[in-house]
Amino acid sequence: MDDLKPNNDQGHNHHDRGEVTNSASMAKPDKPMFDPVDWKLSAFEAKLCTETRQLAQSKFGDRAPDIDRAACFPTENYVDLHKHDLMGICIPKSLGGRGADLKAYMLAAAEIGRYCGATALTFNMHVSSCLWTGFLADSLEMDSATRAEHEHKRQTHYKRIIENGAIYAQPFSEGGDAAAGKAAFSTTARVTNGGWIINGKKIFASLSGHANYYGVLCTELDGPDAKPSRANTMYIAIDSTAKGVSVEGEWDPLGMRGTVSRTLIFKDVFVPSEEQLMPRGVYFNAAKRWPHMFMTLTPSYMGIAQAAYDFTIRYLRGEQPGTPPVKRRMYATKQLAVAQMKIMLEQTKSIWFQAISEARPNPSKDALLRAWAAQYSVMENSNEISQLAVRTCGGQAMLRSLQLERLYRDSRCGALMLPWTAELCTDMLGKSILYEAGESDDG
Repeated sequence: MDDLKPNNDQGHNHHDRGEVTNSASMAKPDKPMFDPVDWKLSAFEAKLCTETRQLAQSKFGDRAPDIDRAACFPTENYVDLHKHDLMGICIPKSLGGRGADLKAYMLAAAEIGRYCGATALTFNMHVSSCLWTGFLADSLEMDSATRAEHEHKRQTHYKRIIENGAIYAQPFSEGGDAAAGKAAFSTTARVTNGGWIINGKKIFASLSGHANYYGVLCTELDGPDAKPSRANTMYIAIDSTAKGVSVEGEWDPLGMRGTVSRTLIFKDVFVPSEEQLMPRGVYFNAAKRWPHMFMTLTPSYMGIAQAAYDFTIRYLRGEQPGTPPVKRRMYATKQLAVAQMKIMLEQTKSIWFQAISEARPNPSKDALLRAWAAQYSVMENSNEISQLAVRTCGGQAMLRSLQLERLYRDSRCGALMLPWTAELCTDMLGKSILYEAGESDDG
């Protein structure tokens, strides 16, 4: 049985609109974003990055224009990810996966983001289900019974992914403070015979209508008068075909159009107890101890920043596919602009690489501050670099026949994404710098 869902949006011809494609499959191989020698990558990290870069450049880049135009889910890309044994990139090796930790995954995902931001972003939603239940969960303390329960249940999910290419989503936002970690989720789970009854909704739910399972964060309520508590957060996989699951709303956004982030509705959905992604209390513990888990949206935008810079260099050198071989590099204003772009790109890569390298449970205060600063830097600088690219390359580069205008639109979405929006990062940074834990100005 094949769990991969058919793409209802397929059938688009990549050449039927007279547009110029990336011709990525015909281009010479791109250099790695993070040179394995210069950045001291492990052999495993370097191998994963090479695999994802080669796949994304040869396949995803050419498909990206149509995915963006039609705002359709990149199903073909997921078929390829499964063929290349990447759907289980963060599943432990002992359970049949590739065994990537957070750093290795994020470096590899950034390479995908260079060629199709929407694929990288949706892939994150899928992979996080494995990263949280795999590498992160394995670093947490659990009693023997809880550990045994977790081991048993995650094998079910991993088998679906590895054997059948099942796609897991991670709907998070609800329109309130829950996604920012400041309140309990309004989506609820009530215990019933053999499982739970789920009610609620998730907005901007990426992969809506295309995932096989929705990894839903919800609040377990013990009784009719129970008050929602963050400590009772449940992490449960809901079959997309289950009775009571529906998808609502249109999807026609500015950027990241291939994510298909519509509204998910859960109305009296029965979910068997075997579908837990984490046992009771484990997600809440993970969220408190592993703040770097909320950085996994950044690789997509790190890749976009690199792509905007790469496009500009090729364009000014007369080497950009789809444009005349006209050199524009001799102008001082162009040289100054690319110098500014390079400085910003290297600053962003450096703080991001440092943050993901030191990710661990219970990070130091300085490490947490760097994580917020890195998140902010990636999300804002991706757009700043894209803006500089547009201004430097000029009007022709804004044509939809080239990828820069898509990179520009996609890049603007990063700063808005929960749980760590740009505004939340600056808020958390300012308060944490000026106040130690437990400090206040009262009294």
